[in-house]
Amino acid sequence: MTDAFIPLHALKGRGAATRIAHRFERDARSAFDDGWGTLEEGAAEPLAPLQTHVRFEDVKSVLSDNDSPDIPFDRSLNPYRGCEHGCIYCFARPTHSYLNLSPGLDFETQLIAKRNIAEVLRAEIGKKNYRPSHIAIGTATDCYQPIERELRLTRSVIEVLKEARHPFGLVTKSSAVEQDLDLIVPMAADRLAAVYVTITTLDAELSRKLEPRAAAPHRRLRTLRTLADAGVPVGVSVAPQIPFVNEDMEQVLEAAWDAGARCAFYTVVRLPWEVAPLFKEWLELHYPQRADRIMARIRDMRGGKDYDADFATRMKGSGLWADLIRQRFEKATNRIGFNRQRIALDLGAFSPPGAPGQGSLF
Repeated sequence: MTDAFIPLHALKGRGAATRIAHRFERDARSAFDDGWGTLEEGAAEPLAPLQTHVRFEDVKSVLSDNDSPDIPFDRSLNPYRGCEHGCIYCFARPTHSYLNLSPGLDFETQLIAKRNIAEVLRAEIGKKNYRPSHIAIGTATDCYQPIERELRLTRSVIEVLKEARHPFGLVTKSSAVEQDLDLIVPMAADRLAAVYVTITTLDAELSRKLEPRAAAPHRRLRTLRTLADAGVPVGVSVAPQIPFVNEDMEQVLEAAWDAGARCAFYTVVRLPWEVAPLFKEWLELHYPQRADRIMARIRDMRGGKDYDADFATRMKGSGLWADLIRQRFEKATNRIGFNRQRIALDLGAFSPPGAPGQGSLF
């Protein structure tokens, strides 16, 4: 595994600049100058576009229980591992280490699709002792990343939940959620579905660097409007907040309100495990003149460290800069009229699904 940079001109559509070695790897290789100019020659050579590869996985379980006090849901589901959107700040990147893959470029190019997810979900929520709880879809990787248009695993999950009248919420940066309006709209009418759209910034150029394969900011706003006009309760996530990078929180909130969002939430940037060196590489490539200042402010919010996993502070940070971000968010949401609580859904309508292919008498 090499940590040699992919040249900036070859990074179109990708967030990470290296296939950084994961934390379980015994060997790591670094490029070095042998005195013959090979590094410069290699950087100047044209590189073939980095291809996306999908592997299929049969899973034994799909629902993950959560008891973290700082997370507003206790059950989640993710149809994919890895994410083609390539968001450089993604806190889920280190999960690729458990697959013996790099949290860098592998995370956004080597994807895992849980092809039997609908069947396993049906079995899990069909157990006699199952008790319904709000299921959050796409908490680690985007459930509507580009491969969903072809594989439709998220759609298969929603079909099972619709049959069982099971409430769910999902968060996405993709306009592809619109392709499932035929399922989401009737569920939303029965208070069984909510959608949250993440809009990190309105600056399209910055978004292309931060989230290279996610929908453009104006397209996400249009998705919010489409969902709201269809009667789906929608919220906006202005996450993550990164000091001196995305500084337009108030403008994002105003635009999201105009598009129909009525609840909002945020987190500050999180840099666990391999995300920290990847993010620092990204800063050196894109914002070298302010990289040190940005990292200094992030450490100010983490007690002097790149990251602190303390449940009490990991989502919002601590200290002066974290407090300034909190004040900005609270003042803006109060002025605009946002609700800062997640959308309430109905847990009482649940009816266990039948076996696959089994019809209903009613």
